[in-house]
Amino acid sequence: MSTDRYLSCIDLHLVLQDDQGRVLLGERKNTGYMDGAFHFIAGHLEEGEPASRGVTREALEEAGIIPEDLKLVHVMHHYTDSGRMALFYRAARWNGEITNREPDKCAGWQWFAPDALPTMIPYAADALDHISKGVFDSERGWERR
Repeated sequence: MSTDRYLSCIDLHLVLQDDQGRVLLGERKNTGYMDGAFHFIAGHLEEGEPASRGVTREALEEAGIIPEDLKLVHVMHHYTDSGRMALFYRAARWNGEITNREPDKCAGWQWFAPDALPTMIPYAADALDHISKGVFDSERGWERR
């Protein structure tokens, strides 16, 4: 029996919708993974950081905003290039003006109607679909392992 413990990367995502129900997505560039596709404000949890603080940090780093009233709306255990746990939060409101604070990784932030979404990172598109249906947890990508 191995004494090594499995460690999984924890992905953090912020799902923002405006008063018209549109979803905020950023176009990826220079990341090496699905550049040109769209994704939420997202990043990885850092050592010693609670998830809600990590989401807030990522929102400030990437879009210059501080989310308020965070609520965990979906959990996904997915396998893309490795096993990952993805946490999707929604904020009822936020402070600050949305700006592109990482232009080396993001071509810009745009609002999209839920029925007119661009090409997204596949697991994020699946999560958004689950969230819209009220499904709290899912798994994806493991069948290919």
